[in-house]
Amino acid sequence: MFQTIRTIRLALKSLMLHKLRSGLTMLGIVFGVFSVIAMLAIGEGASAQAQKQVLELGATNIIVTSVKPPQGAKKDDASTRVLSYGLLRSDYDLLTSNIPTITKGIPIREIAQEFRYLDNTIHGRLAGCTTDYLEVNHLEMTRGRFLTESDQKYMMNVAVIASEIAESLFQYNDPVGKSIQFNGDYYKIIGVTRRRTASAAIGGSLSGQDYNKDVYIPLKTFQVRIGDLIFQRQTGSFSAEEVELNQITLQVRNKDDVIPTADVIRETLGQTHGDKQDYAVVVPLELLKQADQLRLIFNVVLGSIAAISLIVGGIGIMNIMLATVTERTREIGIRRALGARQRDIIVQFLIETIVLSGTGGVIGVLMGLMTPYTFIGIKLFVDKFILNKSKGVSEVGRIFTEMEPQVAYWSLPLAFGISVGIGILFGIYPARSAAKMDPIEALRHE
Repeated sequence: MFQTIRTIRLALKSLMLHKLRSGLTMLGIVFGVFSVIAMLAIGEGASAQAQKQVLELGATNIIVTSVKPPQGAKKDDASTRVLSYGLLRSDYDLLTSNIPTITKGIPIREIAQEFRYLDNTIHGRLAGCTTDYLEVNHLEMTRGRFLTESDQKYMMNVAVIASEIAESLFQYNDPVGKSIQFNGDYYKIIGVTRRRTASAAIGGSLSGQDYNKDVYIPLKTFQVRIGDLIFQRQTGSFSAEEVELNQITLQVRNKDDVIPTADVIRETLGQTHGDKQDYAVVVPLELLKQADQLRLIFNVVLGSIAAISLIVGGIGIMNIMLATVTERTREIGIRRALGARQRDIIVQFLIETIVLSGTGGVIGVLMGLMTPYTFIGIKLFVDKFILNKSKGVSEVGRIFTEMEPQVAYWSLPLAFGISVGIGILFGIYPARSAAKMDPIEALRHE
């Protein structure tokens, strides 16, 4: 025990003789360990964000959406072209009444719309929906109430507006009880929803949704007052799209029934829609499993890239230790002449490399633990000096600002252990070189 302590003290004394060189050698290990922890933290954060977005869709939900086909059923005349596609109300009735594992269905019809109050206008999304829409999409009310069954039954001219619509049109006034105008009609505002993080697009089947620019009205009111046919004026002609439902969100009793139910839905719609390819079935549970697999791949790739810097740090240690052996050739000869064995010389130089790599590993771990806080500072800088000066935020910028790195605590001992292991691995050759010196030749060395 005393021998080991004395060897460690000797190693520290040797390293402290060249503080700058030892510090620069450690930097390779420090940044290697830090990069491993930071990369894995960013990977875990990105994965957690993806999984959160999928979970917001509901692990027991199945989402069926209308998709504009490459070639739809068209009814042509001299001046009007109508494209008819997507989900039908009969599809909703067929799915909810014939598949016993489905406990709830939420039909949705939506269009882009301009909303007006006095001289204020804003473009957003108009959604015809049912009462269950609030719960399924995790929305919360800040004022008033959401749509009720009574609103649906009597096709009331009422609307619930989102936070950004309320701020743009009414500014500091309370919008509840006032009327909003769109599509030539006035709708009484009965509630305002709380601000909610936008959902990301998933493939080509489910587009991203900004819930803060929505206006919700009863689905039956939408059908009666706005209808399925939406006209668009083009140069010299009119074009129109006929869609009954844009989306049907179906809830299943438990997770085990989700995948089989999704297969039944695909088969049922395949029979009713034929080869039109005007719908898509999105299963969040399948996406969740894919996100988990991507997380593992992401961690392996990022960890491997970061581990390269650790290897570079190990090469730096080997380089410095070989130079140290050359500088201390006479010291090695004196120790051997006084009775030191080859094993003692090897242990001495190995302990020096372990002290170097171990100290660098500890500093790297401490820096890695600060990754989330460092990321917050970077986001604040980007938000203040970059995003505020730009007209818009790109998809990459939005992902960056919303992501929160999560330190994978299992990576701390792993990165530290690898750093010490690399120190030993790259320190063996210099240590053996020192131990194999001829004592007589070493004493003659100037």
